[in-house]
Parts: sequence; C-alpha cells; structure tokens
Amino acid sequence: MAGHTDNAIVVDAPLDVVWEMTNDVPNWPDLFSEYASAEVLERDGDTVVFRLTMHPDEDGRVWSWVSRRTSFVETRTVRAERVETGPFEFMTIYWEYTEEPGGGVRMRWVQDFHMKDAAPVTDEQMTEHLNRNTAVQMELIKRKVEAAARALAG
Repeated sequence: MAGHTDNAIVVDAPLDVVWEMTNDVPNWPDLFSEYASAEVLERDGDTVVFRLTMHPDEDGRVWSWVSRRTSFVETRTVRAERVETGPFEFMTIYWEYTEEPGGGVRMRWVQDFHMKDAAPVTDEQMTEHLNRNTAVQMELIKRKVEAAARALAG
C-alpha cells in the first residue's frame, strides 16, 4: 500500500506569474508558511537540488531533507523527488499548471509516497496530514501570488 494525494487550486493570476513565483525555490520560505529555509545545493539547467528545512513542529523537532526538482516549461509541469527520504521509503511530487477557460491558473500537486516501517505514521495518516496541509499551503500561495499579480498589473 502507498500513499497518494491529488490537490488543486485556481489562482487568479497570469500563468507566467504563477509559474515564476512557485518555481522560485530559494523564495519558498516567503511563499510557504511551513519552511524556515530553502537552500539550493546544485543547479543544472531546469533541475535544482535543494535542502528544505521546516519550522519546528509542536514537539520542537526540526525536519529537513534534500529534494531534486525538474521543471518543464514547455508543458508547465514539474517532477520532484526526495533524495534524502527521511521517514519515507520514497516520495515523488508532480506539479501541473493549466490555464482555466474563465481565467486563472489551475495549480495541481500530486504526491505519491510510502512510509518506512519505522516511520512514526502510516501511509493513511500521512495522506490525511498532507491533504490538510496542502489545502492550507495552496490557499496561502494563492493569496500571495494573486497579490503579487495585482501589484505587477499596476
């Protein structure tokens, strides 16, 4: 059994603004509320290897891991995976950006993963956590990107 999430939100902003802001990894601590830092370790074309460090959790633990992320500008998609998997056997993430007919951009995140046997949570528990947290983060990103788009428009 593996975990799977599929979440989306429509951002009322031009595709280029949504794409640029959400793919600017070094700026993620300003975009996401959960990240304390995002350190780029390596860059090769459209692939970036980076370390994300979260703010301390309710027990005071700080989680950190390294991921590899490749963006495909021509299809407006992104593929990512954890290089340092921590409590996960594996974790892959797919981002997709689609212009909506009525305006705005549908930003979709699909996560597939499996927790290690020794992990503190099961696949089902992590699925519930990710679905809750993704909704919070997507709403926050939506507000920040829309505000930036309004500012750019004048």
